[in-house]
Amino acid sequence: MAVLETIRVKIGWLITILIAVALLSFIVDFNSLSSVVQSSSSKYTVGKIDGKKVSYKDFQEQVEYQTSVAELLGGNTSSTDEGQQRIRQAAWQHFVDQNLFLPMVKDAGLEVGKAEMLDLTTGDLVSPVIAYDPVLGSPSGNFDKQKVVDFVKNLDNDASGNARMYWDYVQNNVNVQQNYTKYGSLFTSSFNHNKLTLANAVAAGNTSSTAEYVVVPFGFEKDTTITVSASEIKKYYNSHKDQFKQVANRDIEYAMFEVVPSEADFDAANQALTDVYDEFASTTNVKNFLMRNSEQQLENHYYKAGELNSVNRSINDFVFGAANGVSPVIKDGDAFYAVKVVDVKAIPDSVFVRHILIQGDTNLADSLFNVVKADKSQFTAIAAMYSADQNPNVAQRGDLGWMTQNYMIPGMEAVMTAKVGEPFTLDTQYGRHIVLVTKATKPISKKQVAFLKKTAVPSKATMNDFYNKANTLATAAAGSLEKLQNAAKEQGVYLRPMNVTEATAQYGAASRAKEVTRWIFDAKKGSASNVITVNQNYLFVVGVKDTHKEGYATVEESKDRIEPILYHHKLADKVLAEVQAKVEGLTDMEAVAEALGETVSTATEVGFDAFRTREYEPALLGAIAGSELGQVSKPVKGQRGIYVVKVVDRTVGQFFTEDDAKTAAMQQNQYASQMIIPVMLDATGSVDNRERFY
Repeated sequence: MAVLETIRVKIGWLITILIAVALLSFIVDFNSLSSVVQSSSSKYTVGKIDGKKVSYKDFQEQVEYQTSVAELLGGNTSSTDEGQQRIRQAAWQHFVDQNLFLPMVKDAGLEVGKAEMLDLTTGDLVSPVIAYDPVLGSPSGNFDKQKVVDFVKNLDNDASGNARMYWDYVQNNVNVQQNYTKYGSLFTSSFNHNKLTLANAVAAGNTSSTAEYVVVPFGFEKDTTITVSASEIKKYYNSHKDQFKQVANRDIEYAMFEVVPSEADFDAANQALTDVYDEFASTTNVKNFLMRNSEQQLENHYYKAGELNSVNRSINDFVFGAANGVSPVIKDGDAFYAVKVVDVKAIPDSVFVRHILIQGDTNLADSLFNVVKADKSQFTAIAAMYSADQNPNVAQRGDLGWMTQNYMIPGMEAVMTAKVGEPFTLDTQYGRHIVLVTKATKPISKKQVAFLKKTAVPSKATMNDFYNKANTLATAAAGSLEKLQNAAKEQGVYLRPMNVTEATAQYGAASRAKEVTRWIFDAKKGSASNVITVNQNYLFVVGVKDTHKEGYATVEESKDRIEPILYHHKLADKVLAEVQAKVEGLTDMEAVAEALGETVSTATEVGFDAFRTREYEPALLGAIAGSELGQVSKPVKGQRGIYVVKVVDRTVGQFFTEDDAKTAAMQQNQYASQMIIPVMLDATGSVDNRERFY
């Protein structure tokens, strides 16, 4: 586990992608698209990068390639949403690099030559991509280039071709990463520390003020004397059009039927448990019984009093009460339980574990165990010399740290009952471990519990009942939104309003519902769907109320956003004029407050940087920074109200140096460098349509 943690810490984003193991369960049926993915229509392209289309077919091939590499590294596959997302992101990044970034690097006059690649793979300047690679490198950072040389020499001996594929993959990553390093260095080196800018930054960083201010808040009550005309809205729209860019979206109304177990389904689950209840009580082989009859298998976990409350309070009360035989049948949500205590032990809550991990050579592991058993003082030295886990971020080599039953390396559960100070060996998926428990909390009584569990699930008859309800609504709608709305009223079905984009995958409690989204974007305004089934437990009937194209929202679509902005501007102007009239000629802040019917507040140690003064809005900061010492300012418009300011003290220090200013400027430049790819994509009009398919 520590080995894997070291890999994660050392390699960062690269290894996060490399060890992501995912088997892509495509939402889109490839067979149904086989005829259209070849089409040049943008509807069937995953994206466009610098004018080059990425077809669904090409993207799928790259996803499968990335999945194959992940499988080689992980040895298994995963179908989690997170794993799929990482694989698809790696595939998309490949096309960004090949179609956009690398050509840009070439245009800048940069390249990675053959000699440089040799140095980066087996030379003196080996790339971090290889140095920390889980196959070719070392997670501890102790890189051995001979390991890479031997790997390359044996490429042709691998009949499967996997070694060749992986080497090509690694070389490509090395090349791309080096290009990123060079381009980033070029970008950073072009940054110039302007003397005037630095001087202004030093002055601002060393200046702080104490100011009195009075604010007249705008409040929340609507001023009915202020109106915003259609022509004003249009004028604002024309001068701020870029603010109204939008992705394609739809306004919809939908009915959702969640398929839940019926009373008969609950009775069936209860009966299924009751049928095997007596056998559960009498069996002597609980593990095999649960494998045949229960949804929850026997776990090697021991519970302490109160811990089972998180499962069910009645279960906890039974287990840590009399606990004679089998509990009564207990219902919790959709599930029915019967439990019994299998074993009772005195077990500590946590133990401190050390280990020596030997991979492959079990004879070596046995020999080293005998040495450690004879002299435990040799443990640290042997761990440093022989263990595959060379995590440097521990107090002593070999330390795994405190473990609990809930924070445990799979396969090492025996440490919880091991005797302190007595080494032993055990095998896990990582290899053979020589284990030593050095400390443990005080043992307390804990119980191993067997759970006989049956969950009520909707039967086919229940599913049909819900489908009939949804189909009755869809049939009455007959493909029309208007008829859907009328039918919903007659049948007492609630239609939920929603705005969706092609990225929408969740509707209420229903996730992974892209089939609903795809129907919506294929449908016309005013139409209604047939029944759409999602995850076998949600049924949808959907109507499209309005459609909005990708590009710029219309004036009509934008007016609800623009009107409040213009209203606020007009309100600010009106209040500003009123405040100006009331404070004209006043030089005392108490007099200003009295004239405005407000109170005087004080802002202390205010600097002209946001980090020291986050609680103040920019208008107030600017008024304080720009005001003469001891002078009452003119009223200033802010977002929250109108401000009148008087600076009563201004202090200039020397703690913020030019080096501090340079460091701050460099941090800003580094942040800007992270925007290189997004800016490139935007500047070339690149489009990412992945959300259309996944």
